[in-house]
Amino acid sequence: MTVVHVKGFQIFKDRHGKMRCYHRASRTPVDLVKAPIGTAAFLAECARITALQERAGTTRPGTLGALIKEYRGSKDFLERLTRTTRAGYQRVFDYLKPIEDTPLTRFTSPFVVKLRDKAEAKHKRWFANYLKTVLSLLFAWGKERGHMKDNPAEGIRSIRRPKGLPKQNRRWTDEERHAVLDAAPAHMLPALALMMFTGLGPKDALTLPRTAYAGGRINTSRSKTEEGVIWPVIDPLRDILAAAPAHSAITLCANSRGRPWTVSGFNSSWMKLQHTLEKAGAIGEGLTLYGLRHTVAAILRESGADLRTIADALGQKTEAMAQMYAQGSDLSKKMDEVAGRFGHEVNSRRTKAVKPGQKT
Repeated sequence: MTVVHVKGFQIFKDRHGKMRCYHRASRTPVDLVKAPIGTAAFLAECARITALQERAGTTRPGTLGALIKEYRGSKDFLERLTRTTRAGYQRVFDYLKPIEDTPLTRFTSPFVVKLRDKAEAKHKRWFANYLKTVLSLLFAWGKERGHMKDNPAEGIRSIRRPKGLPKQNRRWTDEERHAVLDAAPAHMLPALALMMFTGLGPKDALTLPRTAYAGGRINTSRSKTEEGVIWPVIDPLRDILAAAPAHSAITLCANSRGRPWTVSGFNSSWMKLQHTLEKAGAIGEGLTLYGLRHTVAAILRESGADLRTIADALGQKTEAMAQMYAQGSDLSKKMDEVAGRFGHEVNSRRTKAVKPGQKT
């Protein structure tokens, strides 16, 4: 096999025997499917990545790249954002690298709208709206420091979700929850139960340390918001954790080899289980692990919990997010009780029937 060397790039086989290539300094990967090693496309992609990194080191004042560089070195970015949020912002900044030499004076609302729409065509609606949001925050930061006269991304609407699309992260039915717990392998059950009975998201459930479970409680914080989450462990979860396969991982949950789960590894196992259960008709289409957070919120709402309580249970800072998670709750039982109290109060005020305008 011909050995290929490109200055500044690392070419190697991973543990699965698959070829990989990264730019050493930035860890930017080369897509070897689109640009196989040794081809003209491969060399062109390496040259493109190298040029981007060279430009990144010599950003011109007054450009988008200069503003991003200054913002990334600020306390607002390094100290006031969580690690997860910083990673999300960086994904947008990486996407914008090809235009980081663009002067800030060129950014207008129509220009930002074009960027948003182009991002939708390439990376779909969610990323397009997220790009618009990050640009608005970045430009607001720059405006406060005199880098811009106004914020051209302010007031730009998000791309609306098309009507008729299936709801994302829909609530699981009781039957679906039971079917999954009955069919899941023993090493998957602890993580699934944590998501199902505490509302933790997949990442938080999979990385939860052993020490977070003590005294009959799960005591942790949500990685995205850093808000504290305290959940007394209820019977189904307690029984599943007690029966979990023994392992020596530092995390509460472990894979079949007794090692901490990776999010991608668990997702792969979940998709296999999901496909099997869908094919058997045990669950409906469209179940997501993140939908279990919506399920917990909906059940809490139906049981009478207020939005502040739901926000605390899910580790959310705002009640608005709790309301979003609890959408679709069946409030018929609660409203029966509300209507009963209302009817009792109304009827207790009627001492006798009176005509309109007649004084009682």
